[in-house]
Amino acid sequence: MPQEILINWSPQESRVAVVEHGAVQELHVERSLERGLVGNVYLGKVVRVLPGMQSAFIDIGLDRTGFLHVADLMSSINQRHAENEAAKGHAPAVSQPEPIERQLFVGQAVMVQVLKDPIGTKGARLTAQISIAGRLLVFLPQDQHIGVSQKIAPKQREELRERLQALAGEAGGGFILRTNAEDASDAQLGEDIFYLRKTWTRIKEASLRLPPGSVLHQDLNLLQRVLRDVASEATQSIRVDSREQFEQLKAFAEEFMPATRSKIQLYTGERPIFDLFNIDEEIARALGRRVELKSGGYLVVDQTEALTTVDVNTGGFVGARNLEETIFKTNLEAAQAIARQLRLRNLGGIVIVDFIDMLRDNHRETVLAEFKKQLERDRIKTTVNGFSALGLLEMTRKRTRESLSHQLCEPCSVCTGKGIVKTARSVSYDILREILREARQFNPREFRVVASPQVIELFLDEESQHLAGLSEFIGKPISLQSEAAMAQEHYDIVLL
Repeated sequence: MPQEILINWSPQESRVAVVEHGAVQELHVERSLERGLVGNVYLGKVVRVLPGMQSAFIDIGLDRTGFLHVADLMSSINQRHAENEAAKGHAPAVSQPEPIERQLFVGQAVMVQVLKDPIGTKGARLTAQISIAGRLLVFLPQDQHIGVSQKIAPKQREELRERLQALAGEAGGGFILRTNAEDASDAQLGEDIFYLRKTWTRIKEASLRLPPGSVLHQDLNLLQRVLRDVASEATQSIRVDSREQFEQLKAFAEEFMPATRSKIQLYTGERPIFDLFNIDEEIARALGRRVELKSGGYLVVDQTEALTTVDVNTGGFVGARNLEETIFKTNLEAAQAIARQLRLRNLGGIVIVDFIDMLRDNHRETVLAEFKKQLERDRIKTTVNGFSALGLLEMTRKRTRESLSHQLCEPCSVCTGKGIVKTARSVSYDILREILREARQFNPREFRVVASPQVIELFLDEESQHLAGLSEFIGKPISLQSEAAMAQEHYDIVLL
């Protein structure tokens, strides 16, 4: 399907929109302050070796030194040999790593990769076993093992391993085939192998000419990942609105993806690039619960920790013939819209779709077939299990990154993520009960209620009799103070 990629860049944030047939299908956002160090490769310098902890502190040019344990120095080849022996039914001798003080010394230069970002006062967790992730493969330059993701069916694993072994050849290094490479062609795997080996060559060359404390390789930024993972033969153009990023992307494509270079264009229009397809409006809609359908029906999308639910409703669509046809047409349109929303919002994990109940089996089969057809456009692996006994469609979509709402939003400070708040009357009754509890424990001169204007207004009007009755019962005056900045559920009871 013809595809266009639009890139909006600013120093603080990069945004990418993937457009197909004039409609936004995917949105990607990355903020400079939120980019971690995991995956970065450094030429470090040993500043301290701790034999008692079998670890070392490595200076990698950051504010705090990184932490390297002896287990992350142990040869991955020896580990693989032990695993192979165990798989054959042998009982190899337990391989103990050589003491760290025999492997490292203060002042030594060592190539390391970040496993965990620095947290608080702790420095980054490091490893000397380098791995480079590509679109389909992970390259292990210090290993010779060819592995396949355990999530791929056992029957396919051996075939994929043999294909990968033949493509990798004898040039050295090992590879792990990722889950999303299950259906990849030899040409796609070959492109990834070329990219990963070239990246490793650049890392080695940099380690010979740069001083300790230098960055040898940074994990790709969003724009580079889009070039590597999203751009394809169907991509007609990649438009970017920053000259600096345009030049960097051209250089990156020239070295790693020559076929993509000619598609990169510098956008110089007067209107912001995202205005071309109303992308900011699409982002706003993608953060809402309700999605309107052209027919007058609508979807309600709810994302929870465990799963995502999508409810289909006819809304104002009454149809031209009968109810069954109306339901069928609404569900058919909804199938197309849901597939797009999954990509647009990047919803992963378990997804439950509650289509409107259909009486005819052929209608259900047509809707299911249309849904699967639309999901074929998705780069992310999806599995559709069909309709359950309750008429719910169950499916899964592989999690690759945070959903759009989790990236751009946070729980409401008023409702704390519930989506609802207590009524003013419920809060007023909570306050009355709290005053009664306080009166049994303390003996102040007066109680003062500080609450939202809605609650205070209720106390002055409809609940004034209950407030006066409580004041008489506890024998203390109760005064009221309205605080406009307070949320409806929040209040304070001040003892004077």
